[in-house]
Amino acid sequence: MMETGPTIDLRDAARLQGPVAFQVMVKPGGSRCNLGCAYCYYLEKADLYGGREPLMSDTLLERVIREAIAANDAPEVTFTWHGGEPLLAGQDFFRRAVSCQQRYAGGKRIVNTLQTNGTLLTKEWASFFWDHAFLIGLSLDGPEAIHDRFRTDRGGQPTFARVMRGLNLLQQAGVDFNTLTTVNARSEGHGAEIYQFLRSTGSRYLQFLPVAEPGNPPYNVSDLGFGQFLCDIFDVWVRRDVGETFVNQFDAALCCWCGLPPGTCVYARSCGDVLTVEHNGDVYACDHFVDEAHKLGNLGQDSFRAMMANPRRTHFVTDKYNTLPDECRHCPWLPACGGECPQHRFAVGEDGSSGHNALCRGYRLFFEHAAPYLDRMRSLLEAGRAPAEIME
Repeated sequence: MMETGPTIDLRDAARLQGPVAFQVMVKPGGSRCNLGCAYCYYLEKADLYGGREPLMSDTLLERVIREAIAANDAPEVTFTWHGGEPLLAGQDFFRRAVSCQQRYAGGKRIVNTLQTNGTLLTKEWASFFWDHAFLIGLSLDGPEAIHDRFRTDRGGQPTFARVMRGLNLLQQAGVDFNTLTTVNARSEGHGAEIYQFLRSTGSRYLQFLPVAEPGNPPYNVSDLGFGQFLCDIFDVWVRRDVGETFVNQFDAALCCWCGLPPGTCVYARSCGDVLTVEHNGDVYACDHFVDEAHKLGNLGQDSFRAMMANPRRTHFVTDKYNTLPDECRHCPWLPACGGECPQHRFAVGEDGSSGHNALCRGYRLFFEHAAPYLDRMRSLLEAGRAPAEIME
């Protein structure tokens, strides 16, 4: 039987055939990490490389940077340094990275972001990040009792105190940072408490990442628990923090309400614009799908431009919408959730069909709860007024 290609509508076609623009997530040490968080989906990726992931070579580092800048038609190129724990690569590695970026920038603006668990931060690291304008994502799950439930080091010891020490070092150096908080079984039912704690640390940009894995492990958040978590935070935010504190789900929802791109692949119609580069040069369509089926090539033999045109990426871009169950396609909230992340599509729907998002009921709960407020904020924007006026 002849293999058929993906179904592509005009919006996807414009993306795939238009100027090449993408971000690069670089994992210089692969999934190597000094922590042993119970819910981490990266640690198992070491098995793809025989359990050993050496540091990315200087030759490959230079190739990644040179190729990413040259292949991007956009005037701004973003590098996201990830892991595992990227600080294990050492400061000298990142000094070489910044030097390469300066050498090959060619007039383009280079943006560096780095996601860290915060336990290895020092004054020297904070000074380096300040000097080179890095935006730091700090993993912090909430107050001590909640954070330490699943975020321990390799010896099972708590990490909260070390993370808070790192956060304080970033603040003292004036480094821009946001917080990345998983929503798991321990945090369920504590939405307002966690939100208020994060605000008390000085974080103004909050990202919440639901933990939902197949097989229902003990750290998973329930679907309705996640929805209620968002509702509880929203009720605090919409009354006092609009325009002052930025929450990824709320920002994306308001954009979707206004017919604008949500600003994140999670809630977009399609994804595939953040390529993941492993320590050995292997490139994947997404950091949640580091597996053979989603491998686009290796920078030792393939260029970023060739990999952006790889049929596997084309399928990945279009499959997010094309593989939605019929029940989802007729859902009134689809324009707001976009089907959410494909990694969570392992549930069975009410009609018995497979491929449903495991968090669907939670999102429905949240959108139904937030809809009147989002309607009002959209009206304010259409009138040329600030959404923050809703707090009045």
